[in-house]
Amino acid sequence: MADTTVIKIDSHASPKGEMGQIYLASGIHVSMRLWRDEQPSEPKPETQRDYETVGYVIQGRAELHISGQMVLLEPGSSWVVPKGASHTYRILEPFTAVEATSPPAEVHGRDEA
Repeated sequence: MADTTVIKIDSHASPKGEMGQIYLASGIHVSMRLWRDEQPSEPKPETQRDYETVGYVIQGRAELHISGQMVLLEPGSSWVVPKGASHTYRILEPFTAVEATSPPAEVHGRDEA
């Protein structure tokens, strides 16, 4: 039988991760998280993650540094960070974005700083 679970998450009651992310709905193979009003900063430490990330910018601007490239993220931009890719972000102005990760980032310690 197929999984028929329906999940609704209110972001105001969602748990927060140690990096400031707000965890939204999570399924077996994919999950969502929200970065709300991230403030300008120096680049975060470079990291590699054991999941693929796709994201969409709602407001603000940030730089994604990945594979020797810099990608400017602005409202309406979407992006992909492949599983295992070394990358970092630099927030340029208050930044809000939604990301989906596969497999879910918050499971098995994949999303720890």
